[in-house]
Amino acid sequence: MISKKGQVRRLGFLLLDGYGLMSTAAAMEPFRAANLFSPSPLYEMQTLHRPGGEGRSSVGAAFPSVPYAQAPADLDILFVVAGGDPMALRDPALFSWLARQARAGVALGGISGGAVVLAAAGLLEGYRFTAHWHHEAEIRATWPALLLERRLFLIDRDRYTCAGGTSPLDMMHALIARDHGTRFAQRIADWFIQTEIRPAEAPQQGSLAARYGDLPAAVEAAVTLMESHIADPLDLGQLADLSGLSSRQLQRQTRAATGLSVMALYRGIRLATARELLSRPGLSVGEVAQMTGFTSQAHFAEAFGKAYGQAPSGVRG
Repeated sequence: MISKKGQVRRLGFLLLDGYGLMSTAAAMEPFRAANLFSPSPLYEMQTLHRPGGEGRSSVGAAFPSVPYAQAPADLDILFVVAGGDPMALRDPALFSWLARQARAGVALGGISGGAVVLAAAGLLEGYRFTAHWHHEAEIRATWPALLLERRLFLIDRDRYTCAGGTSPLDMMHALIARDHGTRFAQRIADWFIQTEIRPAEAPQQGSLAARYGDLPAAVEAAVTLMESHIADPLDLGQLADLSGLSSRQLQRQTRAATGLSVMALYRGIRLATARELLSRPGLSVGEVAQMTGFTSQAHFAEAFGKAYGQAPSGVRG
């Protein structure tokens, strides 16, 4: 779902009563800044609410919004933003509308408790996702088969989820970097005095430096892109372009810093994620292959065998 140059991305934000104002601002402000720094608009935003409500935040503020049934027909991504007690939400009409959006090809996002709403609507089956830690125990108890992970944010194909609070800043940085390159995204981070761009895995893993050693800035940018695009891998040209180097330059710097080619490093990151997923019950090898961006189960099994010396099915003993 990478935007084409000159193409305006249309974003919807469904604000459910009690949503966190901080999460919402952290999600929307990066796109406003992107438009500010671009000679022509890059993103259009529309805030939505449920009929009969105004979409009031946790501190009582509300955005000018329209009922979700009046959402633009050509949305690229629809983010559900929820706080309070999203587990208590039972709205079949809303769930059906969200399912129709998914069938129409709209990518779906969940911010803070928004992922809970997507789960209740049956729209996270087969997807890796994250949510605010406060909801973790209830999610696992209610939907034990779902692939919940405690991460800062998680992008899996056409699902975009983050933990709320200030984490939308990091997820939207990843989206804007994917759409317009890391240098442009860094300008926005600097605008908000966001001196540290946290990886999707934070805080479960250490920093990139702890895992890979000191990396040149462009290589670090490329690795961040790799780790946030597991199910929909970028190619070498995209990684180089979005990191601000030529393919040859990125290849040379990556090999010097890690001893691996760009795509070998990327494949290792994807296979490590696959190995983690295979250790969980309920996922087939084919599903894991799809979740980690392999074109076929046979291709995945071959790559996994070369990396770990065993078939994917062997991880489960």
